[in-house]
Amino acid sequence: MSADSAAFRENRQSRAASPLRADLRRRYEMTSGSKLHRVLTCARSPGVHAVLVLRFGQWSQRRNKLLRILFDPIYAILNFFIQVLWGIEIPRRAKIGPGLYIGHYGGITVSSGAVIGRDCNLSQSITIGVSGAGSKRGAPTIGDNVYIAPGARLVGKITIGNNVKIGANAVIHKDLPDNAIAVMEPGFKIISYAGNRRIGDGDAIGE
Repeated sequence: MSADSAAFRENRQSRAASPLRADLRRRYEMTSGSKLHRVLTCARSPGVHAVLVLRFGQWSQRRNKLLRILFDPIYAILNFFIQVLWGIEIPRRAKIGPGLYIGHYGGITVSSGAVIGRDCNLSQSITIGVSGAGSKRGAPTIGDNVYIAPGARLVGKITIGNNVKIGANAVIHKDLPDNAIAVMEPGFKIISYAGNRRIGDGDAIGE
């Protein structure tokens, strides 16, 4: 095999393995309907817009200083619009593996110090943030194939294993092993039986 052929093959493999391609492919595969419907759904998805800007920002970081003078301001503007329009804040300094899936938009905040593995799902209203002090201060490191449900909070210098599912509104501040399913328990508590009604004469809260 010639040197040119080897270089061409290596370049093709590099493009095929790019995180953005994996992100888009996963979003496409998780969308139902005809090919046209799936393409249009992906094109108007806030999650797709967010990963496009994220991967562009990460690509820009790897350019030389001269090119970064051109591309970094473009990234900053695009990232600003993603935050304002869709409520998705994922800094390009966060280390995120290929196959990232964002199903819904709004209230998604990821620390720049976070590490997220391959094929992970981020739902709406989640936080992956920094917590702690001194040597214990840091952001979560999340493994591959992790699902984070709406409203979940992952904070601090913790490690989340592979194939983990984190339930809605759960607050995770300790390590989770591989294959764990973590939920908020009991989920709710009844504090009154007064209901959604006006309190009239003779009524009392809890009666």
